[in-house]
Amino acid sequence: MAPSSVVLTIEKPSNFSLVEITGSKTSVFPEKEKAASPKQFTWVLLLKVHRALACLSWLAAGAWTVFIAAKKRLALSEIKEEEEEEEPRNRGRLYRFIRAFLFISMAALFMEVIAHFKNWNLNLNLNLNLNLIQPLEVQGLLQWSYLAWLSFRVDYIAPLVITLSKFCIVLFLIQSIDRLFLCVGCFWIKHKKLKPQVDADSNDIEDSPSFPMVLVQIPMRNEKEVYAQSICAACQLDWPRERLLIQVLDDSDDENVQILIKDEVSSWKQKGVNIIYRHRFVRTGYKAGNLKSAMACNYVKDYEFVAIFDADFQPNPDFLKQTIPHFKGNPQLGLVQARWSFVNKDENLLTRLQNINLCFHFEVEQQVNGLFLEFFGFNGTGGVWRIKALEESGGWLERTTVEDMDIAVRAHLHGWKFIFLNDVKVPCELPESYEAYKKQQHRWHSGPMQLFRLCLPAIIKSKIGIWKKANLIFLFFLLRKLILPFYSFTLFCIILPLTMFIPEAQLPVWVICYIPIFMSLLNILPAPKSFPFLVPYLLFENTMSVTKFNAMVSGLFQLGSAYEWVVTKKTGRSSESDLLAMAEKQSKSSNQEKIQRRLSESSLEMLSKVKEQKEEKASPESPPPSPPLKKNKKKKNRNMLYRKELALAFLLLTASARSLLSAHGVHFYFLLFQGLSFLVVGLDLIGEQMS
Repeated sequence: MAPSSVVLTIEKPSNFSLVEITGSKTSVFPEKEKAASPKQFTWVLLLKVHRALACLSWLAAGAWTVFIAAKKRLALSEIKEEEEEEEPRNRGRLYRFIRAFLFISMAALFMEVIAHFKNWNLNLNLNLNLNLIQPLEVQGLLQWSYLAWLSFRVDYIAPLVITLSKFCIVLFLIQSIDRLFLCVGCFWIKHKKLKPQVDADSNDIEDSPSFPMVLVQIPMRNEKEVYAQSICAACQLDWPRERLLIQVLDDSDDENVQILIKDEVSSWKQKGVNIIYRHRFVRTGYKAGNLKSAMACNYVKDYEFVAIFDADFQPNPDFLKQTIPHFKGNPQLGLVQARWSFVNKDENLLTRLQNINLCFHFEVEQQVNGLFLEFFGFNGTGGVWRIKALEESGGWLERTTVEDMDIAVRAHLHGWKFIFLNDVKVPCELPESYEAYKKQQHRWHSGPMQLFRLCLPAIIKSKIGIWKKANLIFLFFLLRKLILPFYSFTLFCIILPLTMFIPEAQLPVWVICYIPIFMSLLNILPAPKSFPFLVPYLLFENTMSVTKFNAMVSGLFQLGSAYEWVVTKKTGRSSESDLLAMAEKQSKSSNQEKIQRRLSESSLEMLSKVKEQKEEKASPESPPPSPPLKKNKKKKNRNMLYRKELALAFLLLTASARSLLSAHGVHFYFLLFQGLSFLVVGLDLIGEQMS
């Protein structure tokens, strides 16, 4: 019986009847029929047209906004020439590869659109369909080219892409398992309330000679925005003055900044602070060369510990009293590292996303490795070293751009142990512009690969245990410094859009959606207030993979950009505790009021005062001081356009258009939003906006 047939049976003692109703159109129950009137049809049609127009207007408004932003960037910005420092033969290789991939994808999309509207749908049972097609059935050169492409794709390209995708998926799963174990270790630490312990009577505060001699080093270079804050914070450390020496290691090549820093140091020296200003005439080796030169001073032999702070770090007064006591009774302890906190983490979207990453790095990675392995990478600042550990490990070396990781690895190979203090925080700044953040990430990801090439023989020949060697080689370097940027870029920026044109190698949904979201959720747990930024964080991490991959390759193969060192731009923001401390000092004495005014005045006002003093002291015969100022004049800061990110944006959007034809669902939305994320970053719309 047909599905549309209905049988009604009515049984009575004296009568029997059978009524059969077949089909949807019947006159048995005429009152039940509902016919759509022309007016109703018109209203339904108008409603659909209204929805379509609203959707089109929204898309048009978004496209117009992006177009206006791109137009402004082209008019007011300069194309970021990221490969200017590289060797000519290595210049822009990754960009040329992405651009070629984009052109091929656009050509493939053009062919797929034609095939879709021509009903050349051969994706299902492709091998069977190609075998059944006869030569006489092919109409035109275009269809023949399309069929030739399908045959070549199935026989040669698809197996290669499938193999590469499986390899990247395996790496992805291994790295996810490693991160999961780190999170489990962090949960165990929280549950058991584990943390490094120190004896309550480790230091007698009333007995000044019992305090060890501590050297504080503040390396800086042209840090006119933050030099006063860092020097002020170091001079207010709660430690006996006769047991403390502060070295301001100024590598500035701007004479005006040098004058400002010298004046700041002199003002604190007049207040009785034991502080020294050092300036190198031959500034080689960047930060490592600066620290190495300072450690070569004769008076350093009188000191037992050295605390290092970058120019934007503002340690609390009790920093030394919270870190130095851990060294007592632990002669094998070489480093005590404190956690960073950020005074500008809520400044813009870029700083919020950085805060998520660094909170996970400190609370999970550093804390777990420090407690269970007694080793982690030195963060370069906000830590205290035993000077003996530095000397036995070979001191600061200038061979890489990650001198902090270099000295940590060599100290670990010599048997020194490290402690991480998660509850001791040092306020500092995050890069607020994408340009500064990009340069910082390039240095942080190219340096470890340089170091791995240099340290691998020493690790193999060292006398540490097999487990520690395996941890250094496979986990510390290969998995977290090489494999992570490799699979992130290859899997999500190359293979995923490629599979839209090669459906035989399509990635499963759990690879592109479920596991990444779960891992991003784990990353965001140390910063629970950032939970609303879960999806932007996931997209931004994939966007940064192109920078990290490029840096990793340049460091591994010693390309020119691997040796670039650019000081991260600072803005000079003060922490809340720092402002309160300065307010208290202001109410105590007139001298402190002068210091407070010095901290509150902008760098331009300070610079104008120095220029006026110079002009007043200059004689008529002496040359005017204006030429040096012209020589040091810098270009205005501008937002940039980033070619790699823009090329990848159009590549992913092209792949999303192809996935729309095949109705891939999750793949389409991921590619669409990831492409838009690359577009926002490529137009430099995510961080600080220059006027």
